[in-house]
Amino acid sequence: MAVHELEASVANGMLIAYHAERTPDASAVVTEYGERTFAELNANANRLVRLFAEHGIGPGDSVAVVSKNRPEFIDVLAATTRAGIRFTPINYHLKGEEIGYIVDNCEAKAFVADAHLGPPVEEAPQYAPNAALKLSVGGDIPGFTPFDDAVAGRDGSDVDNPTLGSRMLYTSGTTGRPKGVYRKERIPEAPNWDDTPAGYQPGHDRELVTGPAYHAAPLLIDIVQPLWSGVGIVMMDKWDAEETLRLIEEHRITHTHMVATMFHRLLMLPDDVKRRYDISSMKFLIHGAAPCPVHVKHAMIEWFGPVIWEYYAATEGGGGFLVGSEEWLTKPGTVGCPGPDFDNKILDDNGNEVAVGEVGTIYMRAPEKGRFEYYKDQEKTGKSYIGEYFTLGDMGYFDEDGYLFLTGRSAELIISGGVNIYPQEVDSELLKHDAVLDVCTIGVPNDEWGEEVKSVVQLQPGINPTNELTEELITWARDRLANFKCPRTIDYTVELPRSAAGKIQRRVVRAPYWES
Repeated sequence: MAVHELEASVANGMLIAYHAERTPDASAVVTEYGERTFAELNANANRLVRLFAEHGIGPGDSVAVVSKNRPEFIDVLAATTRAGIRFTPINYHLKGEEIGYIVDNCEAKAFVADAHLGPPVEEAPQYAPNAALKLSVGGDIPGFTPFDDAVAGRDGSDVDNPTLGSRMLYTSGTTGRPKGVYRKERIPEAPNWDDTPAGYQPGHDRELVTGPAYHAAPLLIDIVQPLWSGVGIVMMDKWDAEETLRLIEEHRITHTHMVATMFHRLLMLPDDVKRRYDISSMKFLIHGAAPCPVHVKHAMIEWFGPVIWEYYAATEGGGGFLVGSEEWLTKPGTVGCPGPDFDNKILDDNGNEVAVGEVGTIYMRAPEKGRFEYYKDQEKTGKSYIGEYFTLGDMGYFDEDGYLFLTGRSAELIISGGVNIYPQEVDSELLKHDAVLDVCTIGVPNDEWGEEVKSVVQLQPGINPTNELTEELITWARDRLANFKCPRTIDYTVELPRSAAGKIQRRVVRAPYWES
């Protein structure tokens, strides 16, 4: 096939059509709600483009989707990519008013919603009355047209004059309303074949989608990159450790994305369960979104082999941090050393670069093309930049060789007696204790010190909190950390809150202690 045909497919968002022409019957999407071959996915995308056009929806417009991990989500993604439309996926854990706010804020002309989500999606339209087209998947929603009925009978052949679309995701945020991460300039995405770390091989490889499709990392890494590369995906509806191993064996999964919590839960499985499943097909397992304790990653590399990669990046772009297993083993705990095309700095509170080994706020140089802004919020955009650089508030340091190590987030910083304490350090040590399933360390009020350190612990099944266990955990921490970093008290909880990306919601844990 001529190179110019591939280049044209990349430029106008028609890569699914490119693969459908060459391998029409190859599996593209597998979910518990249905499946798609590349030919079926391509045809549905074309039908949706024509449906959107009939309702006056085209280049420059927005389509919002709130859905579980099901094939219609991928149909809409493929359609907007070739129709010049902004695709906005929405967190399906939100309340109706929150969903409605995003549908309205992104100026969606079409709204696709999953009936399985119940009242939240039924309530959302009242907050977003401007959508010209409302489609329901998985059942009926009052005021919506069933997805299958809307696309049935329409022309599935490739559309004329395709136009590259874009994706606009909303940040979870820690204060105020979520904001859309918007790029005026649309950057084509090429297949990730032999010259990339993933090295996808169409016809041989298969990707496992472990997280919700609406989140930035699973959407890009587990969905866009493999499908654009001609590799099919298997979508989990809800993550489970043993089910992950079963799917790897059943579908001969080669690629997947995970977060550190998933590593921890996989390693907790009984040895006989781990041995029950063949994971030898795995050749690329990438993780990020939250710091991973060194001992956890060591154990995963020992189990899965040197196929594990780690990234540090942002929905907003920039960064360039990526590290493979062999390199990581020479610098345990690093998230990598950026290549020459990336420019990153670590600054103090006054905007000055810090010395090697000194902790500060991480700033990334925004890319020249496709630079982000927060949609309809220039104030927030401006606050995120210092000149050409932006920050997410993450803290870390560079070592003498230029490798980055994360220590936490400035928003989570504990200041006790004027001393900065980074809670991730405490979490990483307590997670090594056999009784601890999960942990979140926070600062709580202290009249003398301003804040004192408290760890909120989720125990392993079958283990009950006792005074003796509390003393044991505090001693455990003190044996491994400087005393000023260690928890003075420990509370217990049935389950710790985490975002869909796998990050502990430290602010949520912290809030009750500061209510007064």
